[in-house]
Amino acid sequence: MPESKSSGLKASKVITLTGIGVVSLLLIGYCAAQDDYEEVGADCVDLDSRQPDGSYTVVDDDYCDDDSSSTSHYYGSRGAYGWYYGGVRSGTRIVHGTTVRPSDVHITSRKGTVIQRGGFGGRSGWGSGS
Repeated sequence: MPESKSSGLKASKVITLTGIGVVSLLLIGYCAAQDDYEEVGADCVDLDSRQPDGSYTVVDDDYCDDDSSSTSHYYGSRGAYGWYYGGVRSGTRIVHGTTVRPSDVHITSRKGTVIQRGGFGGRSGWGSGS
């Protein structure tokens, strides 16, 4: 009879461990599905327009084409354009942000175009160093 008691305890432990594993996987899946990422706005700017106060001239988002893999976009004599993240906009100028693309954040342009989704798998090749 002692053998049947020990096999019952083993089965009980297996069920408990399996239950804990299933709950853990569900919890991890739930946490991964949450959109807890910081929201950051982006404006397309003329990178050649930087002023001494660090501000840039905002241009149409079409100048910062998402089909290019370069960090800034050159349009001949019209200059270079890139994304400016998290700045404070005043009229046609923006300041107090960065041209360095932040990671693990959800980035959208003022027009609502998604530039990067938070977490893994965000687009690469956006922005430029300042």
